[in-house]
Amino acid sequence: MTHVVTENCINCKYTDCVEVCPVDCFHAGPNFLVIDPEECIDCTLCVEECPVGAIYPEADVPAGQEIFLAINAELAPQWPVLTSKIPELEGADLWDGMPDKLPLLKR
Repeated sequence: MTHVVTENCINCKYTDCVEVCPVDCFHAGPNFLVIDPEECIDCTLCVEECPVGAIYPEADVPAGQEIFLAINAELAPQWPVLTSKIPELEGADLWDGMPDKLPLLKR
């Protein structure tokens, strides 16, 4: 089982989760993070660290967010591994909870 970064991370990109990951499974894109499903060990540490509640176990991904299973798997090999916290995106707090952000995902 793996964990999945979902839509609420788009345009926020808080990286508190990266700090606690014991296997460096987070990858960073321009305005989103993904979890490499091949590297994730299902430790759950990242879930509580995400200030916008964007990380879920794959079995508990909210309805309508299932596409993010494929997005995480697709983009993880393309984006660099992130191993330490970086500043969130400017205005991240304004994007928290905003619906329908998938079209804003920069690949």
